[in-house]
Amino acid sequence: MSEPRYVCFDVETPNRYNNRMSAIGVCVVEGGRIVRDFYSLVDPEQPFDSFNTWLTGISAESVADAPTFPELWPQLEELFEGGIPVAHNASFDMGVLRKCLAAYGISWKPQVRGLCTVVMGRRILPGISHKLNDLCDYFGLELDHHRADSDSAACARILLRYLELGADPRDFLRTYRMD
Repeated sequence: MSEPRYVCFDVETPNRYNNRMSAIGVCVVEGGRIVRDFYSLVDPEQPFDSFNTWLTGISAESVADAPTFPELWPQLEELFEGGIPVAHNASFDMGVLRKCLAAYGISWKPQVRGLCTVVMGRRILPGISHKLNDLCDYFGLELDHHRADSDSAACARILLRYLELGADPRDFLRTYRMD
């Protein structure tokens, strides 16, 4: 059996509704290494909350010339195709992706099988904090937290560490509704 292709991703959102993204980072993992990465700001076509701008550094001005989600989706769909989506706190990131697809009437898959590195970590390394920044400190990984490109790369590196520790991803697969 060939090793799966993992699509580690992270999204940032413009406001408390978490139904649009203002940035997305993707790292594709194949053969035990990161083989591709992708990052884009996204025009959410919604207002920004000051908290989200403070947290992510992304504002309405930042995304003024950025593509909208429907403009970006063909590239994202190509990245996700044939891979297992992975996120740190996947219920959040998968939820934002699902809500973006729904908001724009984009049909993808009714459901996907994915992984959450928080869930994996709690079983593999019990008794420690599984916040992204704490895990990066634990593993000695660089992180520019709440930046989608850095967070997706950290997720990919954490996944690789779990695989090196002998984790079987099949034990952690979960089905996420996307419709």
